[in-house]
Amino acid sequence: MQKPTDRDLVERSKTGDTQAFGQLVRRHQRRIHRLAVHLLRDGAEAEDVTQETFIRAYRALSRFDGRSEPYTWFYRIAVNLSLNTIRSRKSSRVSGASDDPRLDAVISEASPASSPDPSGQAGRRQMYAALCAGIDGLSDSLRTTLVLVCIDGRSHEEAAQILGAPEGTIAWRVHEARRKLKEFMMARGFDPEGDGT
Repeated sequence: MQKPTDRDLVERSKTGDTQAFGQLVRRHQRRIHRLAVHLLRDGAEAEDVTQETFIRAYRALSRFDGRSEPYTWFYRIAVNLSLNTIRSRKSSRVSGASDDPRLDAVISEASPASSPDPSGQAGRRQMYAALCAGIDGLSDSLRTTLVLVCIDGRSHEEAAQILGAPEGTIAWRVHEARRKLKEFMMARGFDPEGDGT
């Protein structure tokens, strides 16, 4: 039996099949959470946004017209909720390198589990902390686009659908975000094009 597509699951969910919607949540929850962590820089807020994304999607199932893929719809909801959360913060908080949830995720993905090199890991941690600070310094639109395309691996076309912007704008934002990050990293003594050794 063929695995149901996201669109199939949405259609079944519209008829009241809560198990079908549960499958959609399981398929996309990790990616939505990772996106929210990168946008919000706070694990607890990312959990809240992830949960609220699927609650809002479920409540709005009848309004989903199928012009885009369901995951694009989930991403759009998550991005909007994340940006609203950022705007509603009374004061801008900057996470310290030691408690930034992005660092642990990036370092655990980048370093092999066996025989970690403590000095290399410390250097990577410093570089990743600087990179996170650079990403945090970008405008909301540049940071969101960079996270979608360069971190989450969405194509320019997918990012354009999620953010409601032309593909050319997405391409420019990615270019501009990378340029600014490169300048930021070089000003802090890191060579973004070097091998890190």
